[in-house]
Amino acid sequence: MEILFLGTGTSTGVPSLCCPCEVCQSDDPRNKRLRSSILVRENGHTILVDTSTDLRQQCLRYGIQNIDTVLYTHHHADHVHGIDELRSFNFFHDKAIPCYGNQQTLDNLKLNFGYIFGKAEQIGGGIPKIVPHILEEKTYQFGDIPVTPLDIQHGNLMINGFRFHDCAYITDCSGIPENTREKLKGLKLLILNALGFKPHPTHFCLSQALEAVEAIQPARTILTHINHHFDHETVSNDLPEGVELALDGMTVEF
Repeated sequence: MEILFLGTGTSTGVPSLCCPCEVCQSDDPRNKRLRSSILVRENGHTILVDTSTDLRQQCLRYGIQNIDTVLYTHHHADHVHGIDELRSFNFFHDKAIPCYGNQQTLDNLKLNFGYIFGKAEQIGGGIPKIVPHILEEKTYQFGDIPVTPLDIQHGNLMINGFRFHDCAYITDCSGIPENTREKLKGLKLLILNALGFKPHPTHFCLSQALEAVEAIQPARTILTHINHHFDHETVSNDLPEGVELALDGMTVEF
């Protein structure tokens, strides 16, 4: 199985528009971060986690030619607003794409993208062909990839992370429920959000993320959903052994 980091930034991306800070003005390519998303591939099946605002750019940059399944963590703009780009995959592969999210996520997608999910037919232009499915409390099998949805606290919302084999992807997390911690045992890789240095009401900051890593004890941790306060080299030099920052375009194989 291969995991490709399509984007590793927070909702604004990095650099952030209009920002004069050192990281946003940095020439270091490691400080350039598109909105967070990953692609999971194994034996010909491709899973996209979230249709980020930057989906078109990500697919062009990394040569993504096919998407078999879409998993949504939640309905916030940076994780869903690239949804219209799925229509290109419909056109060229002549198939609808199944998408999975919890009830709240799907309800918001249907509300905010009525032209896709509504009954009225749009005049002119193409409409993504998407088949929505509510995530259940079970392990799915997509191709050869087992996927277990994980309940994750995101401020007042309950959103989803996902476990693939011995890897878990958790983003926009402010708390991990006890029942989810049980599902995180024995991880070879934990991908976890660490927004910045300061506490935040809806995301782990760096110290909170490291506390979660200490409790979960994965063999390896990659931190993602990073804001513009993290200079890659400076923060990387201070991370504990087994913990590293994600990079756009980074691949991990199992």
